[in-house]
Amino acid sequence: MARILNKCKLCRRERTKLFLKGARCFSPKCPIEKKGGVPPGEHGMTSGMRPSAYSKQLREKQKVKRIFGVSEKQLKNYLLQAEQKKGDTGEEFLRLLLMRLDNAVYQLGLAPSRATSRQLISHGHVLVNDRKLTVPSYQVKIDDQISLSDQAIKMEKVKTGLEKKEELPSWLKRKGFIGKIGGEPKREDMVADIDESLVIEYYPR
Repeated sequence: MARILNKCKLCRRERTKLFLKGARCFSPKCPIEKKGGVPPGEHGMTSGMRPSAYSKQLREKQKVKRIFGVSEKQLKNYLLQAEQKKGDTGEEFLRLLLMRLDNAVYQLGLAPSRATSRQLISHGHVLVNDRKLTVPSYQVKIDDQISLSDQAIKMEKVKTGLEKKEELPSWLKRKGFIGKIGGEPKREDMVADIDESLVIEYYPR
């Protein structure tokens, strides 16, 4: 229970839903809904100072880290990789995050949250092209086929998620327990409330 509350505090700290608990974030009991995005702590109601440019950049960077469950080192490495690509750095940065295996499993609906997705992968319950992979940060590729082990399919949290009929992002396809990478994520597939430019500005050149 404490871990769930901690996740709620992270959302309140960033004043937006990070969907760290998956479908449960749509509950009317969500603190963001009940407390209007007031930050946690005794000074939450009084912290009305206008944030500095650095503060905005820091908060956006922290938000991205928490949404995708990556470390500081991983986040910076994704930015460095994005800078080496020909396209827009911000879009390439988000694309690298979206094409992580743990995010693909989550967005395919094979796991109720990214945290559960990482757990399934780490425990050997996720197969890519019929080969078991245990690295959540693995970068999926176009035409990769993603499936779950027989043991994972029997898990209640997995079955509950699969029963929900949610529209998949345009770059993903799924039939039953098997998903496929149909293409690369486009800008409209990316997390709408992330300002990637603030994250880029946070890191010194």
